[in-house]
Amino acid sequence: MPPSETPGLYLDDLQVGQRFESGALQVQRDDILRFAREFDPQPFHMDDAAARDTLFGGLAASGWHTAALTMRLLVDGGLPLAMGIVGAGGEVTWPCPVRPGDTLRVRSEVMEIHASASRPDRARVSVRSQTMNQNGEVVQTTLAKLLVLRRPQS
Repeated sequence: MPPSETPGLYLDDLQVGQRFESGALQVQRDDILRFAREFDPQPFHMDDAAARDTLFGGLAASGWHTAALTMRLLVDGGLPLAMGIVGAGGEVTWPCPVRPGDTLRVRSEVMEIHASASRPDRARVSVRSQTMNQNGEVVQTTLAKLLVLRRPQS
């Protein structure tokens, strides 16, 4: 498929205030444990009994696991950018833990668009994404600076 026909949105299609919502994904206990064993082996991510005695009060997914799940939801259609989601920096917070059985979805909003002065084919687009559980509690907030390209001229 020629680049001009790549599905998804280009810079020309975006505007400040535009919103997107992802599909849903249920977090499995085994996935929390597997991610923790490989990438964040702390007791509150790996052991129910040990986690009860922490500030989490029970087993909680790693924030980095939450970030990875958020990225999956965004890529699967929550932020449908034509050339992919290319990060150029950002901030992330985890105000509430993710628990086994939680169902996550992501709501995103375009906050700013800064066209490049030296590269007219692109811009830096700031997007605020909130990952929420099934109760509407925000479990992650991300303010990402993304590189977004203009639609190629045919």
